[in-house]
Amino acid sequence: MSFSQEIIHWYQANKRSLPWRETKDPYHIWLSEIILQQTRVAQGTPYYVKFTDAFPTVFDLAAAPEEQVLKLWQGLGYYSRARNLHAAAQYVVNELNGVFPANYKALLHLKGVGDYTASAIASICFNSPEAVLDGNVYRVLSRYFGIDVPINTTEGARLFKAIALDQLDLANPSDYNQAIMEFGALQCTPKLTDCPSCPLQSACVAYRTQKVTVLPVKLPKQKPVKVYHYYFVFVDPFGNTLYEKRTGKGIWEGLYQFPLATFSAPRTVEGLLTSMETAIDFSLYENAKHFVYHDTYVVHKLTHRHIYATFIVIETAVTLKKGMPFGSIDQFPTAVLISDFINAFKNSYF
Repeated sequence: MSFSQEIIHWYQANKRSLPWRETKDPYHIWLSEIILQQTRVAQGTPYYVKFTDAFPTVFDLAAAPEEQVLKLWQGLGYYSRARNLHAAAQYVVNELNGVFPANYKALLHLKGVGDYTASAIASICFNSPEAVLDGNVYRVLSRYFGIDVPINTTEGARLFKAIALDQLDLANPSDYNQAIMEFGALQCTPKLTDCPSCPLQSACVAYRTQKVTVLPVKLPKQKPVKVYHYYFVFVDPFGNTLYEKRTGKGIWEGLYQFPLATFSAPRTVEGLLTSMETAIDFSLYENAKHFVYHDTYVVHKLTHRHIYATFIVIETAVTLKKGMPFGSIDQFPTAVLISDFINAFKNSYF
């Protein structure tokens, strides 16, 4: 059997039962693909179920408030995906009368949809001859053909796209694309490879040359920068706090947070409480007590930055004019870093 036939044969015997595999509806396939970008299947599946329950159709998603979409997305990270998801749904409803594009080029007009997602939707839903390239596919092709060109370079992207198209099963691109991604997820995994049971073992260059552990090649990423976040958690005599929607562009755009001061180097808490750097209303400190909730920084690691967070609780004697009940703030979308603090603080403080 050919490479593609072997992959499909393996897939038919080993594929997982996943909810989005029960349909060819482009709305559901698109939804699953956006959720699974940079997300493991085990983590993404409950979110897919939540979204399809809350928004059975693209019309439901398009009509939802952005805050509801962000709240359901909470915990998945990369919140631009959720904002793009919402914008794309509105585009499909308002510009396309709720009908998803049926070809690769048209799918690229959807916000947040790139080469991989357009190829996946076009092939799975419409059986179009488009080859997918994700981390799993890169790994399988790199090892099988013994390619050491770095996958995160322009040269690598072009080379692997050409190979992926060459290996594509033109008679069954839907199953082939799903098969090679599943093969990389279950059989040809990053570390715990099961080469002895692999149906491609005899023709795999990496296996024959003992390069399984070094392929694919990926150039090292830029070292993440350290950022220091100081959150001011005000609590007034009535149990209200200050909680605000984040403005401006950024990874947490549209999410809610406590008043925040951000620095590239650490600060002392006492210095912050007497500093103009924080832009906090100093009248709120009158007759106030404060304490740091955690003994050490709470470290939250993102792709390009590591956040070192401190939550400074300020028990103010002043009634917060723009305050909201602390018990109600968890209804708003926020970053996991803040959500974890809210849950712990509510249980220990109130």
